[in-house]
Parts: sequence; C-alpha cells; structure tokens
Amino acid sequence: MAKKILIVDDEAHIRMLIEQTLEELEDEGVEFLTADNGATALDIIQSETPELVFLDVMMPKMNGMEVCRRVKKELAIDNVFIVLLTAKGQELDRQKGQEVGADVYMTKPFDPEAILNKARAVLELN
Repeated sequence: MAKKILIVDDEAHIRMLIEQTLEELEDEGVEFLTADNGATALDIIQSETPELVFLDVMMPKMNGMEVCRRVKKELAIDNVFIVLLTAKGQELDRQKGQEVGADVYMTKPFDPEAILNKARAVLELN
C-alpha cells in the first residue's frame, strides 16, 4: 500500500517546493496529496489518512494549529505525523505547536535536506 504525504500551504510555490524536495520518494511508492487551506486539509486527512503531513500554520479557512489540534486532540488520529511549518520561530509558537499535538515544528525558510530526512524517517524509507 502506498504511503501518503499531504502538503498543505496556501502558497502554491511553497507546495511545489516541498513536493520537488520530496519527489525522489515517488520512486519508492510515496503518493503526494496537496491542499491550499486548513479545511480542505482536514477533509483529506480524514478521508485519506496520510502517514505524514507538512502543515503550514498561517492559512485561510482554518490555520495549521487548529487543523493539528482537531486531528490529534478531537479526532485522535494517532497514526498521522504532523510537521508544522511556519515563518514564526518564537518559543511561544513552538509551545503552541506542542500543545496542539504537532510532532515536529519547522521554521521557514526550511532546509530541503531536513524535510527529506524527516519524511524518510517517518515513512521508514532508507
């Protein structure tokens, strides 16, 4: 069964950048899903249950913190690994990220190598 990665950002070029960073994983059977807002992301997480979600914090309709909180706290979907991506790197934001259940908190601009390594580790690919 294909492993799925959901990439959520309201900026198309960021979604494309993350997808390009991870494209070599397609050869290993990883499928990519994308969403441009939090509400769509939540629907996709519930219907497709991706193993890994790269989730932007600042988005229309529903922000990443709220999506994360709903997935982890309300719906209690434990088998989804959520990486919050944000331009805000303050300690307070990190704490908020932890409170809503984010597995990892990464600041933009992010290191493509770090994204790829995180994806490989979470999906248990070599």
